[in-house]
Amino acid sequence: MTTQYIDETDVHPLDDPIGGSLIGAHARFARTSGRSSRFDPEVAPFLGHPSVLEDADWDDIITLFGPGEIVSLGGVGHRPPEGWDVIDHFGAVQLVGTNLETRPHPDALVLGADDVPDMLDLVDRTKPGPFLPRTFELGTYLGIRDASKDNALIAMAGERMHPRGWTEISAVCTDPAYRGRGLATELVRAVGHGIRERGEQPFLHASASNENAIRLYLSIGFELRRTSEMTLVRTPAR
Repeated sequence: MTTQYIDETDVHPLDDPIGGSLIGAHARFARTSGRSSRFDPEVAPFLGHPSVLEDADWDDIITLFGPGEIVSLGGVGHRPPEGWDVIDHFGAVQLVGTNLETRPHPDALVLGADDVPDMLDLVDRTKPGPFLPRTFELGTYLGIRDASKDNALIAMAGERMHPRGWTEISAVCTDPAYRGRGLATELVRAVGHGIRERGEQPFLHASASNENAIRLYLSIGFELRRTSEMTLVRTPAR
C-alpha cells in the first residue's frame, strides 16, 4: 500500500492503490512533496510514499502533514529520525471481489453533501475506518434510511481508492440497532454493481484483527489477495 513511483505496467494496480489513485482518478485531491503524496486532508488521511524512506522523505512527510500528526506508513522496519514517535504496528488484508454477486438495491440512495452530517454521525457510532467531511467526493456512496425513524441513516457503503481498473469498497457500516438484517451485505453488492457497470473490479481492505468482517466478505465471494503490515508514526511536535 505504498507508492512506488515507477511505470504502472511494472506492478499490479492493487500493489499500490494509494499511489495509483493519486496519479490517476484522484489526482485532483493530491498534495505532493518530493517523492510522497497525500490526499487533501478534508478528503482522506492516506499517504503514498516510497517503500524505502530516505532522510528527505521524512522531511516531505512533515511538510505534507505538519507537526504532531499521526501518519500511517505501509510496511514495517521504518526507522524514523529523532523526534518522531512509532505508535503502533498492525496487519491489514486486501480482498478482491472475484466471486461477489452484485446487484442494485431498491432502497439504496445516493448520498451527497447534504447527507454528510448523517454520514459522519453513523461513522462515529460504528467506527468502520477513516471518514472525513469530503470523503464522499472519492466516489459513489449509497445509504439506506428508515422512514419510520425520522428518515435516519441506518447503513451505508461507498467507493474510496481508485487505482487503474479497480475501485475500493469502503465505509461499510450499519447502525447497531439494525444489524443482522443483511443491510451492509446488500450495500456492498450494490456498490459493487456500480463498479462493474463501469467495467472495473471491486476490492476492499480490512484490519487483520477484524475476523468477523473478513469472514463475512469471504462468505459473499471476496478472495484474499494479500496481507500487509502498517506502521503508525507521529511527526515531531515542532
